[in-house]
Amino acid sequence: MSDLQTPLRPKRKKDWVDYLVHFRWMVVIFVVLPISFTIYFLIYLGDVKSAMKSEKRRQKEHEENVKKVVNRLKQRDPKKDGLVCTARKPYIAVGMRNVDYKRARHFEVDLSAFRNILEIDKERMIAKVEPLVNMGQITRATVPMNLALAVVAELDDLTVGGLINGYGIEGSSHIYGLFSDTVVAFEVVLGDGRVVRATKDNEYSDLFYGIPWSQGTLGLLVSAEIKLIPIKEYMRLTYTPVRGNLKELSQAYADSFAPRDGDPSKVPDFVEGMIYTPTEGVMMTGRYASKEEAKKKGNVINSVGWWFKPWFYQHAQKALKKGEFVEYIPTRDYYHRHTRCLYWEGKLILPFGDQWWFRWFFGWSMPPKVSLLKATQGEAIRNYYHDKHVIQDLLVPLYKVGDALEYVHQEMEVYPIWLCPHRLFKLPVKTMVYPEPGFELHYRQGDTSYAQMFTDIGVYYAPAAVLRVEEFNGAEAVHQLEEWLIHNHGFQPQYAVSELTEKNFWRMFDGAHYEHCRRKYRAIGTFMSVYYKSKKGKKTEKEVQEAEAAILEPAYAEEA
Repeated sequence: MSDLQTPLRPKRKKDWVDYLVHFRWMVVIFVVLPISFTIYFLIYLGDVKSAMKSEKRRQKEHEENVKKVVNRLKQRDPKKDGLVCTARKPYIAVGMRNVDYKRARHFEVDLSAFRNILEIDKERMIAKVEPLVNMGQITRATVPMNLALAVVAELDDLTVGGLINGYGIEGSSHIYGLFSDTVVAFEVVLGDGRVVRATKDNEYSDLFYGIPWSQGTLGLLVSAEIKLIPIKEYMRLTYTPVRGNLKELSQAYADSFAPRDGDPSKVPDFVEGMIYTPTEGVMMTGRYASKEEAKKKGNVINSVGWWFKPWFYQHAQKALKKGEFVEYIPTRDYYHRHTRCLYWEGKLILPFGDQWWFRWFFGWSMPPKVSLLKATQGEAIRNYYHDKHVIQDLLVPLYKVGDALEYVHQEMEVYPIWLCPHRLFKLPVKTMVYPEPGFELHYRQGDTSYAQMFTDIGVYYAPAAVLRVEEFNGAEAVHQLEEWLIHNHGFQPQYAVSELTEKNFWRMFDGAHYEHCRRKYRAIGTFMSVYYKSKKGKKTEKEVQEAEAAILEPAYAEEA
């Protein structure tokens, strides 16, 4: 079994913020949950209203709203009005990062109307949607048609625009890649007001490859055409318990979806792993199944989407006691299996939220809206979470998962841990995230000639040292983690709290193509750069202006 040792840390004294965090559930119960439920209900009514409109009317409204954006951009005086950003409130972004870039003088563009599904094209197998369409909305529309996006991110609230400009993954990403890899066209309003459609093979192909991970700093996304796939009514899910040290758990995880003999028939439609302790985990593999198969005598159907059901990660953990088992889950329920409890973060937010009595009587009010949690936490609690909480996704090559798990255990000791594989494709241009050079020459497990297999390691919870009331330096732990990622060709999604300096940011990400697009499409001087937009802490106007001025003049001089 594991012989890993975690560092001994001295005890610390609790202060008043510890007690605020401990009793924060009161604010969640009496303020956040009721308002969240009301907002979710109003959003649902808006989705229903949108679905009742004809495609022709939705497209007409879309064109009118695009014109409003263009006209708004043309009103901007670059010398007086500051950098362009959306009018969305900073706390609405999903994630723990301080979104403080709007403290600098900025020019707001309202994109709040862009939340319609414009078209479901069954012949082309394409869904054309606006950027504020969320995962819950689109699965409600597509699943009854036995269709789905190739990659459906787990949380209902995640939007198409956020998943494209930022980062999106699901259990099907070992086949289709990240969410942005499933997009076939972007409609973008550039800083000068031009509206362009970028695809991988038209005149804006460089912009097509530049938009993912750019955080909206190359232009304003107003629609996307995304790949659809045929699905069935149920997911046949197999829960397999595994035991051993972390290296052995990581190998069992790789074997669950990447057969060593390369037989494609053994590759599941969906896969994820959960590591519960340094010596125990459960691997889940799913295949689409018809209603007829699911309802055969002897098969177990589990509608995990009901509000009173056990939280999914706790349900999966039962495999450690009962052994391997199989059940059939309605496909839409499966897609959103982590929504109600926000993976396992719900246990910290509401310590009794997983109890049977709460689930039965109040489970319908879950989950709390992340934006409301952020809006009601205050500066002291927000800083506490930055220092004593971990919300990180680590993207690492599959063959380095064991090393990464050991590193996280030694430096953070956070459990459970989520594992989800994804292909990182070898593209015609070198984008911000890219496979290891020469990966195709090694033929490691899961790799192909056109893509390297990576894994998202989701580290979401309070470190064990914090739970034991010991000293823990969150900023230093994240800083060291980022150094580890840089040295191991790993990446960190920009929604997370980051300690990266600008120099280290561009050590982790490749900026050549991104900067090419910034220059060519006149984003410099119009949009904040991706580093400053995702940088932790406050961004003063002076800091932003100096950073932009340092590259603005030489960038345009090169073009001339």
